[in-house]
Amino acid sequence: MGLVRRNFLHMTASAVALLALPGLASAVDYPTRPVHVVAGFPAGTTVDIIARLVSEPLSQRLGQRFIVDDRPGAASNIATETVATASPDGYTLLLAVATNAINTTLYKNLRFDFVRDIVPIGMIGTASFVLVVPPSLPAKTLVEFIAYAKANPGKIYMATQGIGTPPHVAGELLKMMTGVSFVHVPYKTALMPDLLAARVQFYFSPTPLAVGYIRDGRLRALGVTGATRAAALPDVPAIAESVPGYEVDGWLGIGAPKGTSTEIVERLNTDIIAIVADAKVKARLLDLGVESKPMSPAEFKTFIAADVQKWAKVIKFAGIKPE
Repeated sequence: MGLVRRNFLHMTASAVALLALPGLASAVDYPTRPVHVVAGFPAGTTVDIIARLVSEPLSQRLGQRFIVDDRPGAASNIATETVATASPDGYTLLLAVATNAINTTLYKNLRFDFVRDIVPIGMIGTASFVLVVPPSLPAKTLVEFIAYAKANPGKIYMATQGIGTPPHVAGELLKMMTGVSFVHVPYKTALMPDLLAARVQFYFSPTPLAVGYIRDGRLRALGVTGATRAAALPDVPAIAESVPGYEVDGWLGIGAPKGTSTEIVERLNTDIIAIVADAKVKARLLDLGVESKPMSPAEFKTFIAADVQKWAKVIKFAGIKPE
């Protein structure tokens, strides 16, 4: 009996010692205080809205507040560095976006490495863009547009919100795959007035922004960038129908600092999957142009790695340099 008692006490002491370790204790008890979800864009933007859309049900499911902390600037690099250098205890998370994959190659002197320093937790969803042109442009289809652009080098202008943004690299990918010629015009102010007036000839628009203009005839849609047609524009072909293999998806997901425990990552992933599968959340995401696409941490990691590699090739091909 003495030996049994000594073994029991030894195992009990060992268990207590293990629970005292910081990483394991946080995994067992997590969360015990508010969690900050850092987003790299201003309040009221789609990224901020989606961060709040996911944070509220996370608060309800996990019993602690998930607070959206907007840190806009430097194409989300400020927010990403904030999380990359935070304690890996699960209390500082990143609302990661497709821009992070682009920035990995675009910016040479970042003080963090997105792939190395951010642990993927789970995907929220993807969003396609739509190539739109003013009705005065002769091209009625994507094939006609490509032919028209090739026949008019230096005369076709592509509008975007800036160098290295998803609409910019979407255009450069089209150039790389088809040989189409255009001049890039990055805007710091609203670009839509110039597009509607045909002072610029095309734009890869976020789908929700373009739908109203397309439906009332002020813009013509030539193709969506997703692998398949978009639910919001079922009559608009995917660009891939004319340019096989072309695909551009904006995406959003949740990440954490490197070193965050597997237990915390898996727990958050389980809840994120449940949240984005909820019918009301899915419908709200669709209103924002985002199709829910839950993934395991491993799947999300593979997805990000492929996206980083894809945009590295495009950036090098186009010789894109940050502003």
